[in-house]
Amino acid sequence: MKKIYLSIMTLILAIAMVSCGSNATDGGRKAQELSGAGATFPLPFYNVVFENFSKVNGDVVAYGGIGSGGGVRNLRDKIVDFAGSDAFLSDKEMADMAPVVHVPTCMGAVVVAYNLDGVKELKLTGEVVADIFAGEIKMWNDERLVALNPDVTLPAEAIIPVFRSDGSGTTFVFTDYLTKVSPMWKEKFGAGKSVNFPSGQAAKGNPGVAGVISQTKNSIGYVGSEYAFAQKIPYAKIGNSRGEFVEPDAVSISAAASGEIPTDTRCSITNADAAGAYPISTFTWMVIYKEQNYSDRSKEQAAATLDLLKYILSDEAQAITSEVHYAPLPAKAKELSMKNLKTVTYDGVAILQ
Repeated sequence: MKKIYLSIMTLILAIAMVSCGSNATDGGRKAQELSGAGATFPLPFYNVVFENFSKVNGDVVAYGGIGSGGGVRNLRDKIVDFAGSDAFLSDKEMADMAPVVHVPTCMGAVVVAYNLDGVKELKLTGEVVADIFAGEIKMWNDERLVALNPDVTLPAEAIIPVFRSDGSGTTFVFTDYLTKVSPMWKEKFGAGKSVNFPSGQAAKGNPGVAGVISQTKNSIGYVGSEYAFAQKIPYAKIGNSRGEFVEPDAVSISAAASGEIPTDTRCSITNADAAGAYPISTFTWMVIYKEQNYSDRSKEQAAATLDLLKYILSDEAQAITSEVHYAPLPAKAKELSMKNLKTVTYDGVAILQ
């Protein structure tokens, strides 16, 4: 009987040890639950990376794709560990909150997707795209579209623009590009997470825009490339600053980031003056507070947040980008980000030594 009792106690102890082990990371701290919110643009990449991070590190990441604007608001309200944003915070936004650190996570492309029967290839310039979304080009057989696509039969049908209804980093990237290529757009509409498009149909998130385009004949809209690819929606070749008509891929997106990157990594790479560059390319960022002791967060939670960002910057995570139709970060962006992470503190003490 005594032997049976000892065996049971040994089994209970073993189970407890396994259980405790499963709640600890390789670094010896207790596994954490992290929360973030924001951009839908990188969501397909984040879904894979967060799952892999959990397997590798034991921490669990919950992320709500509510748009970049919503993510930044949640961070400002201090209810998340990080915000995802395709638009870096402006000086004004940063002045209204505690100091933050921007960490680029990958690069991607905003594509101009369309739904036209029988049209598998389409060429567009930035000026023409601006005029379409400004409502100045209303018909698919407009002479400017026909001139760009002489070998394509374009229908005598009204164009239906599709745009975001929520505050969106994707909208910022798209309109940032249009302000650079169209003086008319810059004067009338400008760049922003929310823009007053004069006509068309609104939809929430990149999934919503992609869904409307796929279901609406004669429509055109801007969307993250992965969403167009996943729903098999064709997208246009866009003329870049060198006069080349380019499709987005890992090479053309990377070419857009061949210029200088500032120390804080806040930069726009739309309409880049580089051969082979896709002109509506962008970084996407995670934004965290420089001082991590807020809203009763523990030091372990802060350490887990930095572990997540270090993992995303790793070669292992960056290799995933091209598998889900994004592009890896250039070496300089990773180098600057690691330096910036070393400035992040908990109670004023650097977390990374």
